Amino acid sequence: MTRKVAVFFSPDGRVAHVKRNTSLWEAAAQAGLGLKGTCGGAGTCKRCQVLVRDGPALEKGTGLPSGAGLVLACQTLAAGSVTVDIPQDSRLAEHKVLLGGEDVLTESDADLGRIYRLQPLCRKVRLTLAAPTPEGNMSDWSRLQAALRGETGCDTFRISLPDLRRLAETLRSGNWQVTATLVEAAGCADIVRLEPGHSAGPALGLAIDVGTTTVVVHLVDLETGLVLGKKGTYNKQARFGDDVITRIVYATEQENGLSQLQETVISVVNQLVTGLLAENGRHRRDVHLAVVAGNTTMIHLFLALPPAYIRLEPYIPLAGSPPPVRAAELGLAANPHAVILCLPAVASYVGGDIVAGALLSGIAQEQEVTLFIDIGTNGEMLLGNRDWLVAVACSAGPAFEGGGITFGMRAMQGAVERVAITPESYEVTVETIGGVRPLGLCGSGLIDCLAKLCAAGIINRAGQLQMDFATPRLRRGDDGPEFVLVWQEEAGGGKDIVLTGNDIKNLLRAKAAVYAGIRCLLKAAELEMEAVWKVLIAGGFGSHLNIRDAIAIGLLPDLPAEKFTFVGNAAVKGARLCLLSQEALSEAQALAKKITYLELSAGSDFMEEFVAALFLPHTDLSLFPSV
Repeated sequence: MTRKVAVFFSPDGRVAHVKRNTSLWEAAAQAGLGLKGTCGGAGTCKRCQVLVRDGPALEKGTGLPSGAGLVLACQTLAAGSVTVDIPQDSRLAEHKVLLGGEDVLTESDADLGRIYRLQPLCRKVRLTLAAPTPEGNMSDWSRLQAALRGETGCDTFRISLPDLRRLAETLRSGNWQVTATLVEAAGCADIVRLEPGHSAGPALGLAIDVGTTTVVVHLVDLETGLVLGKKGTYNKQARFGDDVITRIVYATEQENGLSQLQETVISVVNQLVTGLLAENGRHRRDVHLAVVAGNTTMIHLFLALPPAYIRLEPYIPLAGSPPPVRAAELGLAANPHAVILCLPAVASYVGGDIVAGALLSGIAQEQEVTLFIDIGTNGEMLLGNRDWLVAVACSAGPAFEGGGITFGMRAMQGAVERVAITPESYEVTVETIGGVRPLGLCGSGLIDCLAKLCAAGIINRAGQLQMDFATPRLRRGDDGPEFVLVWQEEAGGGKDIVLTGNDIKNLLRAKAAVYAGIRCLLKAAELEMEAVWKVLIAGGFGSHLNIRDAIAIGLLPDLPAEKFTFVGNAAVKGARLCLLSQEALSEAQALAKKITYLELSAGSDFMEEFVAALFLPHTDLSLFPSV
């Protein structure tokens, strides 16, 4: 048996018992401590710095003793029991998570979508069966099916082998009264639970949004449609890479990489579900159904489907519309026989989360043209109306989630989300999430900062810092020109928080990719920007955008402010709609087939639009008359 070593984390007071020569990065994860990182443990992003205070530590690859001072946790191995300090700016704190809207989704947002009839996919059916006689001697299973057909109208029923084995005793112990919990979809009903007698117990469901950055769960009473609770947290898969591509690479190239990624996201979902059940005094045996929304890669990782070919031309997923699975197959905190439905994807980079958003928004019922935008590491956009729908996806990269930015971070406590710059003195004031000392900048803060620097003339239209301004905030650092946003004495991490010239280039690339995707959609539909009746912005990042600043840098089209609407976490709301309405689920499945996917890597249009958008706001200023 391999002898384990102890890794102590100070000042947290936590310890991980791991195999000798396990990386400190993996040890921290086992201890429940998240470390920043965007490279999946490759040692290239330099964000997981820790201090080894005591004990033997080795450099990964060389086997040599690690040097003194800060080391990269992913590149340092515990050769024996060690004590480690994690600096504040290396820690992955809790995200500011967008949980989703109102408590009864069938009463949907007044200005969005349709109102669907409450007809949950899961329900309890209470039956009184005729006892068998010498003349009425059909089998117990046939007797149950006949009674269910009379109550439900379904023709086909499925039952698990363990429940079938117990069926005779269940019927007789209830004196031929029985309660069957059914999940109905596509004319077939799965019997997920059988109870003797007429049970009054609850039927609960889960709406789950598995995002690249965050995971959100709603616990729903399927008989009333009421949301009993909502919880969300960051997706701990981030330690394997910040975006879908790095996670696909990790799943494909690392031994047990796919199972690690799946176990990680299932543990996050289970943590949220367990918390919701405890808060509401409910039991996991009463959770009979889950509807899951996520991008195509996240669904593959959630189900442990090999994702390798998603990133290889011609970009084909293993399954766009995966068949239902049982909770026991995933290890989900629910009734083992509970049915797990994943919303269908459109293509490799337009997933069920966008289908859920399209369903929620009612875009397919509108006569006018609507633009739906979900901005993240993978910018996904949908354009159309009731007659046609076209979708694209573009790799915006992790910049808007803080990746590739010197002091970038996700939307968590200490992240700068608002920036103001005084034109005369170039003094900077910032607002942070939680109102605490700043640690870095999240996406909304980065956009705010870029717009304010441009307005003050500190950067030119090409995004270059103008070094001839008389302010100590402009200086040359180790990586070239930089602008000091927060001096070290005012910062939470004890370092000057700066925006470098390279950071600005990364932000310009990200915003250019999104705007180029929008332009390609319009070109494909042969429409001008003015033809867009409204713009719907989804997701946690989008909900904190300053629209005027996003237009000023050329991220969003130059349209009147009243045309923009934030729809929040459309993925989890759409999943909840499908949980509560048979009609909504059927419509979501039809939508996935109706949407035409435009592959931006085919042809030169996207690259031409991308290059043109690498300026503030754009090379073609006629596209931004208000700026």
